[in-house]
Amino acid sequence: MFTGIVEELGEVVGVTPTAQDSVLVAVRGPLVTSDARHGDSIAVNGVCLTVVDVDGGVFTADVMGETLRRSALGALRAGDPVNLERAAALGSRLGGHLVQGHVDGVGEVLARDPAPRWETVRFRLPVALSRYVVEKGSITIDGVSLTVAEVGDDWFSVGLIPTTLALTTLGTRAVGDPVNLEMDVLAKYVERLLGARPTDAPVPGPVAS
Repeated sequence: MFTGIVEELGEVVGVTPTAQDSVLVAVRGPLVTSDARHGDSIAVNGVCLTVVDVDGGVFTADVMGETLRRSALGALRAGDPVNLERAAALGSRLGGHLVQGHVDGVGEVLARDPAPRWETVRFRLPVALSRYVVEKGSITIDGVSLTVAEVGDDWFSVGLIPTTLALTTLGTRAVGDPVNLEMDVLAKYVERLLGARPTDAPVPGPVAS
């Protein structure tokens, strides 16, 4: 589990194919590797990956075909910056919102509207995911916990403050770039529960003594 508060802007060192539909990705991140061990979880652009090895501030992780198909990690190349966050520890502050690191789909940067102290960025999202996005609700973009400003049928916008622009990949994402999207898991649970609720269940009566 993560919080969507990026700890470090890392760098992809290499991407090595290991099978027909999987790769081994190496990422430089001195902060997130400072206490990392084999088997730990680190979110890379919002995707929860398992550490295979750590060496001199660089960690490696296997990325399976399913992850490559469901996220934008398949487009990573050596030298690319990536948002990094270690798994949250129990008892730590929840600065963002509950983030699983399980990407629901890939969005696309549609437009950027700079302002003196912030920037409004609009993203396209798959129509099937739009029902989970609400104004002032939470969404995770490339691992960054953000508040939705506006919502359309197949798009939404967020406001990015200077810190987010400077310390995450969202500051340099260009129009047309893909981004990883994770919807608020609470919305998905509510939908599941309400959808499974029987509509014709009998009203419980008094219990006989």
